[in-house]
Amino acid sequence: MRITDIRCYLLESDPPTHHYRWRTGLMGSHDGLVAGRKQVTAVVRMDTDEGITGGVEIESSARYAASVALLTERRLKSLIGEDPLSTERLFHLIWEIDRVDEMHMTHLGIVDQLAWDIKSQKAGLPIWQMLGGNSDKVPAYASTVTWDTMDEYERYIKQCMDEGFTAFKLHAWGDAKEDAKLSRNLRKWTGPDADLMFDGSAGWDYVTSMWFGRVLEECGFLWYEEPMREFELNSYRKLCDALDIPVLAAETSDGCHWNMATWIQMGALDMTRVNTNFKGGFTGSMKIAHLSDSHGMRCQVHGMGLANAQLCAAIRINDYYEQLVINAEQIAGLKRLGKLAIEGGVLTVSREPGLGHDIDWAHVERVALQVV
Repeated sequence: MRITDIRCYLLESDPPTHHYRWRTGLMGSHDGLVAGRKQVTAVVRMDTDEGITGGVEIESSARYAASVALLTERRLKSLIGEDPLSTERLFHLIWEIDRVDEMHMTHLGIVDQLAWDIKSQKAGLPIWQMLGGNSDKVPAYASTVTWDTMDEYERYIKQCMDEGFTAFKLHAWGDAKEDAKLSRNLRKWTGPDADLMFDGSAGWDYVTSMWFGRVLEECGFLWYEEPMREFELNSYRKLCDALDIPVLAAETSDGCHWNMATWIQMGALDMTRVNTNFKGGFTGSMKIAHLSDSHGMRCQVHGMGLANAQLCAAIRINDYYEQLVINAEQIAGLKRLGKLAIEGGVLTVSREPGLGHDIDWAHVERVALQVV
């Protein structure tokens, strides 16, 4: 099989339906959108000489859709003629491109996802089984946005409990003392058996991170995620040495499994992080998963979406699928998300071949603002 074309389509789309924000200092769902204008997103297609097509809707591409188009035009066309089934070779070729072009980290997994989409269709098997396969039943945790008041947290957490969730992760305000009160309240609301996590979104220094980690230990949290920026590994090493709660890190660090190996060697984390966009697609993520397993570490999948759901079903040492929860209407609708529906706190991952984006290519061709 050979790749005959790779195309990028730029499409006009509406902003996210539900408004939300993160901790103080970080942009929210609608920040940066130009008033009166729709955002532009990207869809990438890979064609083959056997008529099998791979397609990926690029997650969060509204922030850099133009750069996806430019990457397709300048570099990805060079992959025409390659075998899409040779995913290891394609993974290497993408890193060769990155050596010169310094690709955006979230672009490193585009070709790999396209190739695995085709590979899965060719084999007639779901991607998660081809990656090794663990289970199509994946428990999900409710991952909060940042709400304005304690009452909102309590109301929406309890709604999630009514929907069957038994695990919860906080994205809080970024004020350590107030976030500590919230963490203690979360344990009260959910009871002693719920798995609880906290995501600091890289907002604190070492001293604050240490103090807050003690609070989470007191509350019996499962993991402590990204309290500091992921640059100075010695601070992370000291934090891991001092705390009993597992520190989950390297979510946003570049360099895929090579960089993760350094984190592990430094003792700078206790759990690793993978994501099909941030860690070089399926191939890069599975390299990290196996690296983690060989060091006795759990490997947690970050983020939502069809591709990350496949990872969750493939990786035995992952605990949960992450499901963002925003407001009452959105939480009530989680059971109606089709292939990503969550019922009783569990995601059932599709057993159909391919990524499952089900793209209407005729419509895309018709409405595209630009085709590369």
